[in-house]
Amino acid sequence: MSINQHKETQLLRDTSISSGFVEDTLLSNSFHQQPKIRHPKSDIQNREIRRPAGFTLIELLVVIIIIGLLAALVGPKLFGRVGKGKQAAAQAQIELFGAALDNFRLDVGRYPTSEEGLNVLLVNPGAVENWDGPYLKKQEIPPDPWGHTYVYKSPGEHGDYDILSYGGDGVAGGEGENQDVVSWQGIKRAGAGERVE
Repeated sequence: MSINQHKETQLLRDTSISSGFVEDTLLSNSFHQQPKIRHPKSDIQNREIRRPAGFTLIELLVVIIIIGLLAALVGPKLFGRVGKGKQAAAQAQIELFGAALDNFRLDVGRYPTSEEGLNVLLVNPGAVENWDGPYLKKQEIPPDPWGHTYVYKSPGEHGDYDILSYGGDGVAGGEGENQDVVSWQGIKRAGAGERVE
């Protein structure tokens, strides 16, 4: 065996130790660059398993628990305000009925009877002289914010007429959202014992 053949055999053995050495040598010779020597250990490090982008189940559960805790703390306060808002809306609607009833009285000379009810503000039943309605913009008498009909009495126990809503529970009396909203006084503030006029 000649010295050149021996060098070539040695070179082939060296290239079998690291994969890709011959290719790198050929490429480097063609581009006149230094050969890159790949080591099997570095290939394993480059193939390190990378975690895909996104959230784990535990991270999502932690976020859901935090949102649930915030909702549990803030929710009851917001729902309490919804009840107060419904009471204020009922009070405003009763005041609008009162203004329409006053206009009816100016035209007809009296308030509607309990039998005629609030519907006479929209439609003349035929027997009412000087009726110049409708006295409300709506096509029908709206229910209170809880879906119940308003109670109208004339003559009333507290004035010429009484208009009332029985609140969230639909029965007389109650506290908080279930408190009655009436035409002869304002809404009672919870805890203060005062009426809002």
